[in-house]
Amino acid sequence: MLASGLGFTVGFGAGATRDRVNAIEVWRPREQDVVRYHGGDIFGLPALEVVQRLRGFVELVANEDDDGYTPDVYLALWRPFAADDDPDETQGYFFQSVRLARPGYDDTPAEPAARLAAGGEPGY
Repeated sequence: MLASGLGFTVGFGAGATRDRVNAIEVWRPREQDVVRYHGGDIFGLPALEVVQRLRGFVELVANEDDDGYTPDVYLALWRPFAADDDPDETQGYFFQSVRLARPGYDDTPAEPAARLAAGGEPGY
């Protein structure tokens, strides 16, 4: 992910994951700042257009409990509600935050153990 400008908020999460960053989250910047992923403006394009563009790179799954999306890689896109037919409703028409995290970021303790028991890698 590439970001330009200084008018947005970035959060970093670190934990017991072999001295690695767990997640990076960016919240909606001011209009003059741009956050791009594969050339698409994550916050400047309508949410549905962002989803359509990203589906060319990753498989996106709509979240059941909110109007966000999560792909196979952990790139979470969030907005508080969907207002896809109202461009003037900026909180619902555009994404408000994006989080890029390590695989298994929100796993329960049982999930890595289950992957390991099935012969796979446990993750972080």
